[in-house]
Amino acid sequence: MTIAPSRPEPGKAAAASLPGYDRADWASAFRNVGTELTSVPLAASSGSIPPELNGSLYRNGPGRLERGGHWVHHPFDGDGMITAVRFEGGEALLSNRFVRTEGWLAEEKAGKVLYRGVFGSQKPGGPLANAFDLRLKNIANTHVVRLGEKLLALWEASSPHSLDPTSLETEGVELLGGALAEGEAFSAHPRFDPGHHGQERMVTFGVKAGPRSTIRLMEFDASPGATAGQLVADQKRSFNGFAFLHDFAITANWAVFLQNAMSFNPLGFVLGWKGAAQCLDSKPGESGQFWLIPRSGEGEPLQVSAPEGFVFHHLNAFEDPSAGAAGQVVVDSIFYDDFPSIGPGVDFRAVDFDTLPVGQLKRCRIDLASGEVSTELLEESCCEFAMVNPRRVGLEARYAWMAVTEQERGNAPLQAIEKLDLSSGERCVWSAAPRGFVSEPVMVPRPRQGTEADQPAEDDGWILCVVWNGARCASDLVILNAADLSEQAVLPMPLALPHGLHGSWAAAAA
Repeated sequence: MTIAPSRPEPGKAAAASLPGYDRADWASAFRNVGTELTSVPLAASSGSIPPELNGSLYRNGPGRLERGGHWVHHPFDGDGMITAVRFEGGEALLSNRFVRTEGWLAEEKAGKVLYRGVFGSQKPGGPLANAFDLRLKNIANTHVVRLGEKLLALWEASSPHSLDPTSLETEGVELLGGALAEGEAFSAHPRFDPGHHGQERMVTFGVKAGPRSTIRLMEFDASPGATAGQLVADQKRSFNGFAFLHDFAITANWAVFLQNAMSFNPLGFVLGWKGAAQCLDSKPGESGQFWLIPRSGEGEPLQVSAPEGFVFHHLNAFEDPSAGAAGQVVVDSIFYDDFPSIGPGVDFRAVDFDTLPVGQLKRCRIDLASGEVSTELLEESCCEFAMVNPRRVGLEARYAWMAVTEQERGNAPLQAIEKLDLSSGERCVWSAAPRGFVSEPVMVPRPRQGTEADQPAEDDGWILCVVWNGARCASDLVILNAADLSEQAVLPMPLALPHGLHGSWAAAAA
């Protein structure tokens, strides 16, 4: 595990290099999680846990990829499993639990696969066994967030599940006090507003997609206290075209969506030889649309053309009132040249990275008066899972942290964590190569203390990252100093966690 002070500037040539990883190491992470642990102490193999870390890291991701010898076609179809590491006084305790969804319980009882998956996983028996079975199992595998006393496991096509934040036991489908209808789409990418409107809020959305798509934009009180989880703002807006929306961004006044230029032909899904996501196709030569919805609910949304490409994830957005007659909205997103997917008949464990599009961080400036959009490349290396300091969500941030490939050009497994200065372009990189593979970094700001003048700097805190350690076929939790990515501690985990999706930090109550 090494630290590099910089990378080439975007646009500068880099020498071609051979892959710095062994595919077998990367693929060895794809397995079932075979145990559920409760409050197991973690000891550092190097360094020590910062005593100021006081709270819980929650991670979600597919924990079961095979049942009865039948593998999922894509890991995104695996059943959700929550991992929690609770920090207090320089010590850490590990727990993990599968989310007991209705589908998980039914398949556990039957001992076989009963449902198809969105990303192409089929029931045994071929197309005849899958045709016209349009049921989708809520797998609760994409994200996990704390909202007041509730811990929510999220999967964007249906309802969240509520878990006990300490024991991780599943409490059931969560409709948030009646705010949601059962089975209603509920994004796996909420944004936590740090207080733009006088209170902390969880801002999220749901989509009904079709020839004309409807977005439901919801805001929940996320402040500490009895009202946490209460719906405080709710609106619906409709737009022409099919909406494939996995993520969005917020500013103080806008919710920003990028409608990718996609079409959806469900015939293959209905006839049983494709998953629903495999029925999505990009529209070559067509650009998407930015949809800017006023969070106040007043006025009409703005629609402007987006650059060509496909976006899963956004880093952040902010408003620049000094630019243009009406100001600008600035959105930082990870763009791919095309929709990355795994077609029928392809083993995801043997995917050819050279055939996959590269994700690159780009900045789009949207002029609110003219609707013109300018684009700037911020990171040329393949990257994913980018975040800013949570206190800068919706505001201009100087620093971003993200997972990147070890090689500087082309696609490859994510093996390093990068800190990017969004102002100067300066980079520093912590690498787990050659046998380590990183997941999404979670930035934890140093706790606030004293007066406003004493508050910590934007990059003062820690990066928490689960790393697949190919050398021992198990996972490590790595703690880095957010400012310079120096290694603070490595905590070997007595778990083998498949490559995961999203996670969050919940600070302990003061």
